[in-house]
Amino acid sequence: MDEVNSQQRDELRDRVAALLADHDPATTDRLDFLRARFDAGLAWVHFPVGLGGLGLAREAQAVVDAALAAAGAPDNDPRRNGIGLGMAAPTILAVGTEEQKRRFLRPLWTGEEIWCQLFSEPGAGSDLAALATRAVRDGQDWVVNGQKVWTSSAHNARWAILLARTDPDVPKHRGITYFVCDMTAPGVEVRPLRQITGEAEFNEVFLTDVRIPDAHRLGDVGEGWRVAQTTLMNERVAIGGNVAPRESGILGRVTETWRTRPELRTAELHERLLRLWVEQEAVRLAGVRLRQQLAAGAPGPEGSAMKLAFARLAQALSGLEVELSGEDGLRYDDWSLRRPEIVDFTGREAGYRYLRAKGNSIEGGTSEVLRNIIAERVLGLPAEPRTDKDVAWKDLPR
Repeated sequence: MDEVNSQQRDELRDRVAALLADHDPATTDRLDFLRARFDAGLAWVHFPVGLGGLGLAREAQAVVDAALAAAGAPDNDPRRNGIGLGMAAPTILAVGTEEQKRRFLRPLWTGEEIWCQLFSEPGAGSDLAALATRAVRDGQDWVVNGQKVWTSSAHNARWAILLARTDPDVPKHRGITYFVCDMTAPGVEVRPLRQITGEAEFNEVFLTDVRIPDAHRLGDVGEGWRVAQTTLMNERVAIGGNVAPRESGILGRVTETWRTRPELRTAELHERLLRLWVEQEAVRLAGVRLRQQLAAGAPGPEGSAMKLAFARLAQALSGLEVELSGEDGLRYDDWSLRRPEIVDFTGREAGYRYLRAKGNSIEGGTSEVLRNIIAERVLGLPAEPRTDKDVAWKDLPR
């Protein structure tokens, strides 16, 4: 792992000081400041020069963030654009053309353009490679028809990362191509999906004769599955690999309830809380290790293990919080059809956390799929038999 030496720290602080001198956060428009920060290479310092970075180790970002926070500078509100920052940007950086990188990365990082993910379909969720959305070449464009589902932020998004089938005559993994789709293009229809919480943060998206220029293709034709692996590994790190302070998140709300409601304590609940506290700390420290590994290269299957652990702990902790809260834990009154920009796990009541956490074992890869990935790619166990591996997609039963 590359370390940030004292000379680099001093140089980074000098760069931050120069940015602040030219763009005082107290008097500079927020968006103008964020654009200037990107242009100064202080957005994500591990990205290349000219693309918001300086080509340094990921650890150097903490130096920049701390100095800017101390100066009261605005951030890019990363929770609003988690798919863009955590999934689209690493994929564009890895396989995009220079023109694509320069077109998309700056407004993505500043939050001017929100991104969503058009991967899952009603008939291709856990088996993503079975997707049926078709893209047919027409001159310099591709014409796309199909339906996507469980699309977070589609109602706010300007762009989407899209998987579509371009060759039905080859096995399912080999006939897929990866695109960037304009969510404002004719033929794109977004419909809300109401969740158990009463909200609609997810959507289904219908694509009818949507034209995508070939210039918005990421990677080679037919190489979409390979490109998608970069996206999916980054997605699982983004969901489960964040390094948070000790006793933060849902665990912090649970321990707060424990300390303030002594009348609800029992020996059994105390034992469960201690066990989950230890498990959460182990996962947190594993996240630190994972972030160190990321400094040396692209994420691997370890991110799947982090995401699996995150989902299980979120559900166990939210269930314990409901029990600790007594009658208050059963209260949930907000059934309005809201369209939230972010998922706020800690700023809502216990009932919301309990209901919303049920989706953690589905979104970003189901826990069942993640266990298969861990078994095969981490533990080296034999793969499950796959009878459709060499069968053309058009010949698969549906």
